[in-house]
Order: sequence, then structure tokens, then C-alpha cells
Amino acid sequence: MTPSKSAIRAEAETLFAAFRAAGAAPVEADILLPAETLLDLYGEDIRARAYVTNDPLRGEMVLRPDFTVPVVQSHMAHGADPARYCYLGEVFRKQDTRDGRANEYLQVGFELFDRTAPEAADAEVFTLFAGLLAPLGLRAATGDIGILMAAVRGLSTSERRKAALLRHVWRPKRFRQLLDRFAGRAAVPAARARLLERLASDTPEALIEAAGSFVGLRSVADISARAAALIEDAGTPNIAAPEAALLYDLLSLQAPARAALAHLRGIAPMLPAILPAVDQFEARLDALDRGGVDTATLPFEASHGRTSLEYYDGFVFSFHAADPALPPVASGGRYDALTGVLGQGRSIPAVGGVIRPGLVARLKGARA
Repeated sequence: MTPSKSAIRAEAETLFAAFRAAGAAPVEADILLPAETLLDLYGEDIRARAYVTNDPLRGEMVLRPDFTVPVVQSHMAHGADPARYCYLGEVFRKQDTRDGRANEYLQVGFELFDRTAPEAADAEVFTLFAGLLAPLGLRAATGDIGILMAAVRGLSTSERRKAALLRHVWRPKRFRQLLDRFAGRAAVPAARARLLERLASDTPEALIEAAGSFVGLRSVADISARAAALIEDAGTPNIAAPEAALLYDLLSLQAPARAALAHLRGIAPMLPAILPAVDQFEARLDALDRGGVDTATLPFEASHGRTSLEYYDGFVFSFHAADPALPPVASGGRYDALTGVLGQGRSIPAVGGVIRPGLVARLKGARA
């Protein structure tokens, strides 16, 4: 049964009060936000689902798709350190399927900015959410995008290839396609192979001139630079088989968190770039243990969170109902790099999450 708006609002107010009791200061965010920079900070999924409009004076604007980015903008402009914030309000997202998902729904969230002990902050946010949602019997899921990103940065391949993989960390299918090609497990796409054959026969400038009238927004210099990059990439050796095998192993890692830590410790000598991230993972598990979380049974997936917001770059978590058709009841993660982007050179470690009170009310109603 779909809960009434008043029931959802009441649930939202209860959660909001709990976040305030945990020391968070309430903040507001405009509903209509400038789209120019904001949408670039979200993942591909949200960009495609945002409601965008043109204002005659303010330019392109977007209906608020979530709260984190405007809260970070506000904090980096004049926030204290450390700081805890909470918020409650509507978010808006277009839906591309007729499965009953709402275009407008309430979101309640909590954000923590603290540079002294990031792993303890991760544990604080997770345990706060776990405690609030405990009566619903939800399934928790955790991951750490930072470990995967560290593994990619440590690969013995070109910076261009590493940058391509990092750019597609949040697009698992595209990431796997690139990894398969860079590791020599998949052939170069046919269209690219034909283009490389033509580039091998003459210079890009000569081929452009032979093609006839110049059409398009890219200049000859842009096209030539892109062609040079393709030629350089074609000559780059494959990722070494042992490194590729370790990365494939990491992508498929699913285990209770303590067992996952032991596995990561086992492969770290062969992929030393992940050692700092693994150390942070262990420190987080220790902090979770101190907070009463059983990390020996806490689910961990190295690839968890890769289809969520692109600003997450470390610890990620979510809580799920038994019905797989429902979206996560709550989700969150660490987004340190985002604060640097919005802080114009200043940054601070930050972690947060959101709860959907509509789903909380729905699940409570089903249990009544």
C-alpha cells in the first residue's frame, strides 16, 4: 500500500529530528539551482533524469536532483570545521520506466565534514543510519570505490589509459569493455581499427583535406590531436596479465568485510598501490566494530556503489528491502574530491547519506 503524503512527511520529520539530535545543524537548499556547473558533478544517470529549464535572466536552471552538492557548496563558502548538517525536502528526477517510481519525493539526509578522523566519520554515519533503520530489518551493503581507483592508478600502463578507466569507474559495462581491450582480452572495435588503418597511410591533416568540405564544431587541430592520441594508444602495450588478473579479481570480490580485508591484504604485495586504501579500509572496520557493527558478517563488495553518484570516491553503503524492485531505502558514501572541486583549492574529507522516508513509511505500513 502506498502511504499517504502526511504519513511520509511525519516519517521524514522523525528522521530529521533524529539527525538533529545527533548534532547536525539544519540547512536549506534552493529548489531551483544553476545547472551549468551542478550537473557536471552528478553521474550520467542523474544528468539524464534532471529537470532542466531556461530562465531569461539566470540562464539554465535545474530542479534540485539531490542535496549534497548545494550543501557542500554552502559549507565550502562559509562552513565551520568540523561540521554536521541535516536537511529535509523534495528532490526531482525524471523516470524512464513505468514502474511506479516517483518523479518527486522527499529526501532526508545527514552530512559530516571532519578532517581529523575520516574512518571514524564513515563509521559514525553508517552506524547512525543502521540504528535508525534497524526496526525495518533491511539488508546492508558496503563497498569502497577508493580501493578500485587506487588499483587503477597503480597499473603499469599509460596515463591516458588509466584516465579512461577512472573516468568510467561509475559505468561498469564501459569500464569492463575498456579493461578487456587494454588487457588484450578483446579486439579493438572494428570502426577504430579501420580508422587506425587509414591513419597509418597518411597524416590526419591530409586525410581531412581529402575528405572535402570541413563540417563540424571541432577544429583541424582538435581532430589531429585526437588522431595522435589514437595512434599513441594503439602502440601502448597491454596491461600485464598478472596485473589484469588482480584487477578482475578485485572487481568480483564479494565477502564479509573482515574476510574481504584478509583477501585484500593477500593481494596487496602484488598490487602495492592499494595499500594505503586497504589500511583505511581496516581502520574503518575497526571504527565500525567500536560502534557495535559486526564487521565479521557485514557484507562487502568491491564494486558496490559504481552505478550511483559519480562524486563518491571512497566508502559507500546502502540499505535494501527484501523486494529487489524497490530502490535503496538509504544510501551514502564519502566524497572528498567533491569538496576540493567546490572549494576552489580548499578541501575537507566529507561523508554523508540520504534516507527515503516514503520507502520507510511504506515498509512500516507493510509490517503493521
